Amino acid sequence: MKIRTLRRHVNESFKSLGRNGWMTFASVSAVTVSLVLVGLFLMVMFNLNKIAGDIESDVEVRVYLDQSMTQAQQDALQRDLKEVKNVQSVRFQSKKEGLDSLMESLGNDRQSFSDLKKENPLPNAFILKTNKPEQTIAVAKAVKSLPDVTDVRYGKGTVEKLFRFINIARNVGIILIIGLLFTSVFLIANTIKLTIVARRREIEIMKLVGATNAFVRWPYFIEGLVMGVLGSIIPVVLVMVVYRFAYYNLGGNLQQMFIRLIPYHIMTTNLSLLLVGIGGLIGVWGSMSSVRKFLKI
Repeated sequence: MKIRTLRRHVNESFKSLGRNGWMTFASVSAVTVSLVLVGLFLMVMFNLNKIAGDIESDVEVRVYLDQSMTQAQQDALQRDLKEVKNVQSVRFQSKKEGLDSLMESLGNDRQSFSDLKKENPLPNAFILKTNKPEQTIAVAKAVKSLPDVTDVRYGKGTVEKLFRFINIARNVGIILIIGLLFTSVFLIANTIKLTIVARRREIEIMKLVGATNAFVRWPYFIEGLVMGVLGSIIPVVLVMVVYRFAYYNLGGNLQQMFIRLIPYHIMTTNLSLLLVGIGGLIGVWGSMSSVRKFLKI
């Protein structure tokens, strides 16, 4: 396409946006409202997904050993554990390391349990990580039958509920996001269609004098893109403001519960680009789908 022709299409698009002020405002408002809902929901879902991933990565299998085991027996058991299906890594934790970890997790209450240092009741253990968190239960059952293993713990009962909740939350999130996007596309396409219906005579005249479909489409393509991008500005700003408040005012309290949000600059950058892209695509799709029926002359 020649630069002169492209310039003509751009000029026509902006003139059309000005001529149809109220329709333009309605289309941009539709994009804005839809993307505000999508942006806020995505912001929550991305963090829920990260929190779920962090929790899943912390799930491990603890294999407690017989206190009377020799070093040779420990080495043999470690080799057997590495050969268990779906075991990613095996790490030895001495009873001293286990006690230090326990005392650290107690925080300010550690002084109440200082007597444990005199006679450490904890056994030595192997800590197993699986290839996938969902494989934890099967691995725990497999290693329980190995010799010199006194106990196997992985949060039985809690882990099953956790995985069930994570799967439900992810599936519901995906369904809701898809539903919101389809609703947004439908709403915006019908709003843009109103602006094109009002100009159907103009399209018919252009077709009758020999204009190609591509020549007719380009101004509407640019117009839809501009409306979509304009409609994404307020959602982007709102998401940045809301997430800034949540991250810097609630993030500290959540970290005390070992819950870490996605860093502010990463979330806002990625989500802003995503919202602008979605807005542009919805605007273009709405324009193209609406103008198609008027090109059949």
